[in-house]
Amino acid sequence: MGNLLKVLTCTELDQGPNFFLDFENAQPTDCEREVWNQVNAVLQESESILSGLQAYKGAGQEIRDAIQNPNDMLLQERAWNSVCPLVIRLKKFYAFSLKLEEALKSLLESLTCPPYTPTQHLEREQALAKQFAEILHFTLRFDELKMRIPAIQNDFSYYRRTISRNRLNNMNLDIENEVNNEMANRMSLFYAEATPMLKTLSTATTNFVTENKTLPLENTTDCLSTMASVCKVMLETPEYTSRFNSEDTLLFCMRVMVGVIILYDHVHPNGAFNKSSKIDMKGCIKVLKDQPADNVEGLLNALKFTTKHLNDESTPKNIRTMLQ
Repeated sequence: MGNLLKVLTCTELDQGPNFFLDFENAQPTDCEREVWNQVNAVLQESESILSGLQAYKGAGQEIRDAIQNPNDMLLQERAWNSVCPLVIRLKKFYAFSLKLEEALKSLLESLTCPPYTPTQHLEREQALAKQFAEILHFTLRFDELKMRIPAIQNDFSYYRRTISRNRLNNMNLDIENEVNNEMANRMSLFYAEATPMLKTLSTATTNFVTENKTLPLENTTDCLSTMASVCKVMLETPEYTSRFNSEDTLLFCMRVMVGVIILYDHVHPNGAFNKSSKIDMKGCIKVLKDQPADNVEGLLNALKFTTKHLNDESTPKNIRTMLQ
């Protein structure tokens, strides 16, 4: 992404200050370095996690053969041997979600703590703001992929049924050293979510606010709404979009915008869709709808199905209509 991501933004015309957010070239200052290093170690794994998910083919045929021929031990063994490596891979994805959760909390602590306002934090700590954006970008990419792979839940269900049956038969299976019953329960809840990574981040953000009782809620919500405004300005201003080097830049901005909207909606008591919201939801949705449908279908669905307050009575009808 080029210097275009140095974008001039102002959350409201009557609320300063204007500042640049450089999503590409921001380098950590000395005061950011410790948190940046910690988060960077997590983010470096993100591409291999996405590659692993993209390459996930599932063991559907082997499972069907085993179920249809319950007395054929060779087919049972083949299905089991196909599923076990997949379960290890699913555990790796789940374990990464826990690392991402901790990284997000570290960034939230840095970007919301007194004495600076969230706007001042975003201006001063651009490298951390960039990492926050990258976490959201990864999260929506992961969930978009996961939604297209029904084999994940089928494979995991078969694994759990087989483990239970073998446990009844007093069979000791090596894989239980890797994925014991407690881990399997947690993974099961994670993969049951339509958008598991987003759910993880939403819960982490909500917990962050709950656990930090002395920190004003606005510190967190203003950080999120300001980032949403940054992305919206970038996407709706031809001066910027006409000079983007690639479609990836557009997708990056759209995913980050949708991600912060969803987090805001989960954390703010009135949500993102209320008239009092600091996010211009009408403008954000319009920006998405102006893009090719294939690029935004998953993002519009995320706003429809993973937000908390869309169907509240206080949500203006025109907003609900835009998302139908």
